[in-house]
Amino acid sequence: MKKLFLAVIAASMLMAACNSNSSTTASNNTVATADKPIMKFEKETHDFGKIKQGDIVNYEFKFTNTGKSPLIITGAQASCGCTTPEWPKEPIKPGENGSIKVTFNSKGKMGLQDKQILVTANTNPAQNIVHLIGEVKLN
Repeated sequence: MKKLFLAVIAASMLMAACNSNSSTTASNNTVATADKPIMKFEKETHDFGKIKQGDIVNYEFKFTNTGKSPLIITGAQASCGCTTPEWPKEPIKPGENGSIKVTFNSKGKMGLQDKQILVTANTNPAQNIVHLIGEVKLN
């Protein structure tokens, strides 16, 4: 009987400790999420119109950090090897602006194009997508 009583007490203390930690973690995550940087793009899609096959198009997706902490971009990946993104390596402070520079090489491409650039940063959500669209025509 004594062992059973001790086991119940130990289990109760363990459950109380687990519940206490999980509620603290949840509230800490909520606070952290509210303070995260926010990447606000001027335009999430740019239409480069009609171009000749072989032309190279450049565009800058401009954004502002509208959050409460520095924005750190850890990477940008295009949906195709014909599109190359460049991003700022230094943190963007709250209220400051930055841009993702994108170069699209239409060599070997034909017809309607929608190139997606996946930007990964310390935002919530951690990934944002911008689009470079247009049409490639034969010379």
